[in-house]
Amino acid sequence: MSMILLAFGLVLIVEGLAYALAPSLIERMLEALRAMPEPARRLVGLLCMVSGLVLLWGAYQLGF
Repeated sequence: MSMILLAFGLVLIVEGLAYALAPSLIERMLEALRAMPEPARRLVGLLCMVSGLVLLWGAYQLGF
């Protein structure tokens, strides 16, 4: 449970930094996402989720 809270906290930190430091970049990225077809957005989301799981698993294996 503590690892889930740690991961969620790290996501919130990174998301907050992106919005605080580069809000115009976020707007352009959202426009690009709107232009993508829905299946491509789903694939990007799935790939991000799998990448995150692999990173968490690797951190766990290293003892973090």
